[in-house]
Amino acid sequence: MSISIQAHTPRSAPFSRETLKEHRLLRIGLWSHIRSARFLVILSVPLIYACVVPFSLLDLSLTIYQWVCFPIYGIPKVRRRDYLIFDRGRLAYLNGIEKVGCIYCSYANGLLAYVEEIAARTEQHFCPIKHAHPVVQPHSRYARFLPYGDAKAYRAQSEAVSRAYGDLKPHN
Repeated sequence: MSISIQAHTPRSAPFSRETLKEHRLLRIGLWSHIRSARFLVILSVPLIYACVVPFSLLDLSLTIYQWVCFPIYGIPKVRRRDYLIFDRGRLAYLNGIEKVGCIYCSYANGLLAYVEEIAARTEQHFCPIKHAHPVVQPHSRYARFLPYGDAKAYRAQSEAVSRAYGDLKPHN
């Protein structure tokens, strides 16, 4: 299975020739990088990169989910490319290992932000009620939700809240 990763980056680096030259001079070679790593760090690398399998399955399943279900419910789709940004892998001061790490972290964190937005829009449609307890880091749609325990507001406004996506920019 392969999932295309769209790079949302400029084609050319936004740095002057002098800056790029300085960046290349500050790059640490691969062997120096490996030799300076702690042994346990090197041993943990396969575990870290094995997570690409569940991440890819999550990516695929939620992309299919929103492409099938969101039009049925009238929920605006989340643009994957707005969340998966791979610009750091182009930095000249990073060696190959660092670039792969930056690309992987960009994918993992961007994917999780993409997943959060899909889940937020889904929750807004099906259950736009705030929690009884404070949420540590509420998602992008949470402020629009109805108060916990306010049955009258829920019955009077839940339908309108579940369709209130007018603040989102339309995408083609």
